[in-house]
This record gives sequence, structure tokens and C-alpha cells, in this order.
Amino acid sequence: MKKILAIALSLTLCLPAFAACSTDSSPSPAAPASSTSEPAPESGGEAQDSKTGGVIYGIYKAGDQTWFIDEGDAAKKAAEDAGYTFTYVDAKMSPEEYLKAIDNAIANNAAGVVTCIPDQTMSQAVADKMLEAGIPVVAADDALEVNGEKIAPWVGINAYKIGEANGEWIANYAKENSLVGKEDVGLLLMTMDTVSSCVPRAEGEYDKFTELCPDFDTSRIFKADYDGTTDKGNTAAAAVITAHPEIKTWLVTGANEEGCVGAVRALESAGLDANACVVGLGAYMAKDEFKKEGGSCMKASAYFSAESVGAGSIQVLLDVIGGKEPALETAVDAVVVTPENYKEVMGKYAE
Repeated sequence: MKKILAIALSLTLCLPAFAACSTDSSPSPAAPASSTSEPAPESGGEAQDSKTGGVIYGIYKAGDQTWFIDEGDAAKKAAEDAGYTFTYVDAKMSPEEYLKAIDNAIANNAAGVVTCIPDQTMSQAVADKMLEAGIPVVAADDALEVNGEKIAPWVGINAYKIGEANGEWIANYAKENSLVGKEDVGLLLMTMDTVSSCVPRAEGEYDKFTELCPDFDTSRIFKADYDGTTDKGNTAAAAVITAHPEIKTWLVTGANEEGCVGAVRALESAGLDANACVVGLGAYMAKDEFKKEGGSCMKASAYFSAESVGAGSIQVLLDVIGGKEPALETAVDAVVVTPENYKEVMGKYAE
């Protein structure tokens, strides 16, 4: 029933395509989609609509992170190619800033919103605001959901399978380097247990690693929970490393690139990086680790395209605006890259 309601919500939200460019200060279902009138400006005073389709907002929880910058660039291009203006907003991991951005989008008669919410417990409130305003919304990366059920169309990564890819790579590394049976070897999973899209990543990593390395002592598998930032990832990893001086060789993977790089820095500070192996998730920071003179203990990373998620979220939004019934879930797969192949696989994103 909840999934049915979610689809019903996305279809109901199709109405604003005809209201986005109304010259009235409130949405008007009778206004044609081809209207060229500009929406009311935001509080800053600058009108946002310069194209015929209206304004699409991209509101991202951590807009200063490389992933969201790349995703936003791809969303902007896709929106502009379709005749819309795109407004990128960094919510700064702040629920208050995020809700302010949502209110600005509504005040400006947005044609639609793609968003990564900073706190998923706010999902229902945001969906209700969008429904009341008649503005379609598509979630990117982190779903708009209630009790684990998506309440709006979602575009993101195939989290569990990507976790499995990391788990497989690091398991093979452990076997190839005869690390499985050693008592001074530990596996550290950097987790983000409060973010639904991140939980399956860690589950996939754990499940595949233990499947391929059944003789690895699970008492030497540790978790460090953090908030998605490099600083908090560093702090969380350092706490586990310090608490277990018996572990001399660390295998690390995690929920996002920032946390894994934070673990790299923690291992370097502890003087344990020479024998460590860290596998990132995203590769947008791993590429810089790969380029370091003398190398880095980040040996690999699961690469998935921010461009695919950014452009994909706009395409789903355009489908809703156009009256189509979108899939409730659109997932992107990944490939593990290393210093040997990342340039070929990542193309311009390896620069």
C-alpha cells in the first residue's frame, strides 16, 4: 500500500509542469508549460528563470563535497538541455538550511526539485510540502522514505551490490597476500547507520568478505560509525585503531569516499599505513590518492558515476513533469578501480 501511495504521490506531483512559469505569485494549473514568464525571485532578489521550461532546483545535503558538485553539474546540464534553468543549493548538512531551500523553491514556483535530504526523518514533511505546493520531487542518493518505504521516486547507487564489489575486492586482496589467518590483521568497516542508502553498502561489504574469507575471525571485524565527512571518518577510525593495538595490518572499506579517506589519514597518523589496504566508495577522492608520489594505502575504490545519478534524477523528474509514471527506484552499478585502470574507467572524472 505504501508503494502504491508513493507512486500516486509522484503522479499527483505532475501538475506543476503547467504552473512553473505562471506570472501569478502562486501556482496556477492553467498556465501553459511553454510560458516564458519569470518566477518570483528568491530573497536574494535575483530572478532565477531565464529559460522557457522554468526553474528546477537541485538541493543537496552536502553541496561542498565533490560527489554532489559533480552530480549537480550533470543535473544542471540535463536540465538546461531540456530548456530549464537549474538552481544548485548546498544545504550544508543543516536541516534548517535545507527546509529554507525547499521553501525558496516553492516560493519561486519551481518546475520541480531533485534533492538529497540531510535527515531522512524529515522525509514526510518535505513530501507534504511538495504535494501541497503541487511541485514534483525526486530524491537522489538518499531516499525520501518513511519506515523504509520510499514515498517519492529515487535515483541512486545500487548500494548492496556496490558493497559486495568492495567486499569481493578486499577479500581477494586478503587471500592473495596471505592475510586471512593472521591474528594481527583486522577488517574495519566505516559505517553510516543513520542513512538508509549507506546501510546496504556495509552489509554487502561484510556479507561478501565473510563469504569469500570464511576462515577470517569475525571478532577481528570492527565498525566505525561516522556522519559522512572526512573529519568524522578520521576521528571514528582513529578511535578503533587506537583501541586495538594488537591489529598491525588493517583492511578498510566503508560507506563513502570521505570516510575511507578519513581512515587513510588515521592510519598514516598511527604509522600503520605501509601495510594497510583501504578500498574507497565513489573514487572521486581515491583518484587523488592514486596520484600521490610514493603511493597511498588506498589501493582501490568502487567507482560509480555522479553524472549518471545527476542526469538520471533530472530524467526521472522530467518524466513526472511530462505526465509519465516513473519507476520508484532507479539504481546505478559500479566498477572497482585501481591505480592501474582508473584513468581508463573514469575518463574525465579521473582528472
